[in-house]
Amino acid sequence: MKAWDIKSWRKKNILQQPNYTDRQKLENIESAIRAFPPLIFADEVRNLTKQLERVCEGKAFLLQGGDCAESFAEFNAVNIQDTLRLILQMAVVLTFAGSCPVVKVGRLAGQFAKPRSSDTEIIGNIELPSYRGDMINDISFSMESRNPDPERMSRAYNQSASTLNLLRAFAKGGLADLHQVHKWNLEFVKGSRSGKKFQDMADRIGEALEFMEACGISLKDTPSIKETTVYTSHEALLLNYEEALTRQDAATGDWYDCSAHMLWIGERTRQPENAHIEFIRGIKNPVGVKAGPSMTPDDLMRLADLINPENISGRLTIIIRMGDEITEKLPPLIRKAKSEGRKIVWSSDPMHSNTVITDNDIKTRSFNRILEEVKNFFEIQYAEGTHAGGIHCEMTGQNVTECIGGAQAITEKELTEKYYTSCDPRLNANQALELSFLISDFLKTAKNRKNLQ
Repeated sequence: MKAWDIKSWRKKNILQQPNYTDRQKLENIESAIRAFPPLIFADEVRNLTKQLERVCEGKAFLLQGGDCAESFAEFNAVNIQDTLRLILQMAVVLTFAGSCPVVKVGRLAGQFAKPRSSDTEIIGNIELPSYRGDMINDISFSMESRNPDPERMSRAYNQSASTLNLLRAFAKGGLADLHQVHKWNLEFVKGSRSGKKFQDMADRIGEALEFMEACGISLKDTPSIKETTVYTSHEALLLNYEEALTRQDAATGDWYDCSAHMLWIGERTRQPENAHIEFIRGIKNPVGVKAGPSMTPDDLMRLADLINPENISGRLTIIIRMGDEITEKLPPLIRKAKSEGRKIVWSSDPMHSNTVITDNDIKTRSFNRILEEVKNFFEIQYAEGTHAGGIHCEMTGQNVTECIGGAQAITEKELTEKYYTSCDPRLNANQALELSFLISDFLKTAKNRKNLQ
């Protein structure tokens, strides 16, 4: 394996990148970002790796979720708070109903760049560059808006810093206190079936806390009750930005990408010989790799050799996105990894292979198909004797109608009522909470099966 340095990815073939016409401006922005403070710190990354080690051993569960693509226009404290409340709701369902500690990782504070199936978009007789996320260009359909602008990286950094500041304040400042668990239920969720189930569970948690305090056990100043930790993650797609925020830790000499605690490489950019894997293999952050139906056991081993040559537990997460092909394609990957003794966190992304286009040309996802892929993921992991380690979802705390089905029974006709996403359809809070109750049942079943062995 050739030596790695922070710029070695620039010598490799690279996919899914914008065409910046002003190279001098790009270099100036990169230089400016290199001087910016890091968004996260090495000790936080090391703590996350330790938590993911527990996930790898089947002692915890990874909940990774948030926006498909963060937006400059929709950036505000309410949206961040509502997404955090949804993550907290899902986590407490998994912890309480599933009896499993949860590692919380948001798709937040950096998820501004998206891969696209085509380099251009055609509307009428006009062909323009595709929208690649607010870090790169604007969704408005004009040549000026779609022209990639390096200055947008600075704006993405600033918004990420503000988002992180709010996340830390909310997580440590009282919002995450289990004594406030009733307040996590978003207003539009309260009357739903999932909302009522959560309210019942919140009542039980409240009663348990009151019982313990009546017994003389004071929990009001207990950190694990009062506060939590939410880590951040995004797809490491725009490597100019990722390199500019990569720092060498003075204590260890290791390199950390300080744009987020965890980074992942997408299905379209995971080629072992290309730039994205070259960059990601040299940083010490925990790394995810999306795995679609085309990934073979040999592909998996090659990626594991490059990204995790020391076979460190918690370093590598394989995020499965296979749709209907999961029952055929996933077992060979698991068997190969087991036979080689590879330490891998297996996580399910049930969103990306279940995307459909309606007759009205609206991109959506079937909630029933999402649930079916999650069910298959858990059943396969149990059958192979491995751990279903996590879930990776595009979701929002907003009251949207972007995915059909679920207890709300959203239909294709209702999609346009509250279809706000600038990229891919997201689960709303009702659907995400419904999914978390389903997963908690799987976790409980897996625990009972383990106890019977």
